[in-house]
Amino acid sequence: MSSTDTENPPVSSYIFDLLEEKVVQYNRPDFIPFDPISIPHRFSIKQDIEIMGFWAAVLAWGQRKTIINKCLELSRLMDNAPYDFVLNHEPSDLKPFLDFKHRTFNATDTLYFLHFFQEYYRRHDSLEFAFSNHITSLDTTIENALIGFHDQFSDSENFPARTRKHIATPVRKSSCKRLNMFLRWMVRKDNQGVDFGIWNNIQPAQLVCPCDVHVDRVARLLGMIRRPVTDWQTALELTASLRSLDPSDPVKYDFALFGLGIEGFAK
Repeated sequence: MSSTDTENPPVSSYIFDLLEEKVVQYNRPDFIPFDPISIPHRFSIKQDIEIMGFWAAVLAWGQRKTIINKCLELSRLMDNAPYDFVLNHEPSDLKPFLDFKHRTFNATDTLYFLHFFQEYYRRHDSLEFAFSNHITSLDTTIENALIGFHDQFSDSENFPARTRKHIATPVRKSSCKRLNMFLRWMVRKDNQGVDFGIWNNIQPAQLVCPCDVHVDRVARLLGMIRRPVTDWQTALELTASLRSLDPSDPVKYDFALFGLGIEGFAK
């Protein structure tokens, strides 16, 4: 089971009220159009949502407008039917992907992702199993799910070494920001219309908060992070603080911390 090594100081009622207020403000459909989560929201088939959600999360660095445009480019290359394309594409269909690039993510990475998706979805109905297969209800966090997914993703004779950097793992002490964000999208369940909640074998209580620059900065200002660097233990430390506010759904406060960061919050 995963846990932080230190106890978190109690969170004040001021912080609790502030974060609850901001969750209400930002966990709503108005949040969607300008965020990478808008990409999977263009689809209704579960597997399409998973595939495009995964792409959007993995490519989520840089300006949000650029991220969204790059994901739309990928979608077009898959004929805006990613699940069908993943299952049924032929080698000759891959040539247009040779020109795809986003920052350090290039054609080699893109082609391996497509290879992984095709091999995986020919055996499994949902991407959920690739994560949930590695944890049980006794795991307090998704740490083992992330480690297991990374190892499964890279377990192929066709795996290019350069692609490893695009799939984070706690073993390398990464905060796993993008994968934590993807799992939030797939797992969290509420009636607000932002997160999808289409997976059932991982519980919202097990999620770990994505530590992007806005979340990290605000959490430090609020005294919810004391660790001097941002790594996997930092993500666990923050999540433990959030769990003290809502044990069953700690990562809902990602909306609040991110929103405060965008607002330029200074304590």
